Amino acid sequence: MGNKKVGVFGATSLVGRCLLPLLVKSGWNVKAYSRREVNSTDPGIQWVQIPKSPDDLHGPACESDQISFWISLAPIWILPDYFPMLVKYGARRIVVVSSTSIFTKSHSGSAEEKSTALKLSTAETRLEQWSAETGIEWIVLRPTLIYGRGMDKNITEIVQMIRRLGFFPLLGKGSGLRQPVHAEDVALACLSALEKTDVANRAYNLSGGETLSYREMINCLFTALGRRPRLIHVPLGFFRLAVAMLRLFPRYRHLTSQMAERMNTDLVFDHDDAGRDLNFQPRPFQPGPEDLPE
Repeated sequence: MGNKKVGVFGATSLVGRCLLPLLVKSGWNVKAYSRREVNSTDPGIQWVQIPKSPDDLHGPACESDQISFWISLAPIWILPDYFPMLVKYGARRIVVVSSTSIFTKSHSGSAEEKSTALKLSTAETRLEQWSAETGIEWIVLRPTLIYGRGMDKNITEIVQMIRRLGFFPLLGKGSGLRQPVHAEDVALACLSALEKTDVANRAYNLSGGETLSYREMINCLFTALGRRPRLIHVPLGFFRLAVAMLRLFPRYRHLTSQMAERMNTDLVFDHDDAGRDLNFQPRPFQPGPEDLPE
């Protein structure tokens, strides 16, 4: 692999922050794309602010500036907007992070969640079609519940709720199985998918190294906070009312009652294929202080 240049979309994301140092350490020269301006002098990383319109992103000035390898950590449904730019840059291979929500939210009672699943599915289909037309190789990675560095959405919100209330409201027994996956493990899978060129044009699920119930996951977070677990069982009707009230505030517009109802639904995926092809070896769910929000 002589050309050690890689373009990264969504470079300021949680997975991006874990991935960029790994790429540099592995000898890659990184062109990191972000919607906001980043002032950084990190060696091996060139930051580029993405303009509002993809049409304003031009191709390389000369052949030596071409980038054959790409990683997309941004929402997969925005990637098709940049297909023309990738072709201009001479892309030959792209690793794209999607989500297992493509399966878990497809039959949700929430129109918003169904829309998310449809956007994921549509974007993956468009990626495959574009690959067939251009000959550009693709690898799609579908993580489960990503956590780490206090920057994720799901685990971080649970921790903040525990800190604010001193307890966690649980619907039913909280028996639904979960497989939280650390952002650093997702980043390692991205690097492996980029470099293992004997594998192409397929998708992999990335689940965590431990399967535990929703209730056990919450208990682990209490332990990480140095607190004794306090869970209060709440009726579904109250949950729906509380979510409806919270959604009045912009910060909580993304919440749905289905999120609570899934506490008793198994959301588990086999990552054996990723283990075999990408040497994916995720850690068990043992969050430390560095994984919690400040």
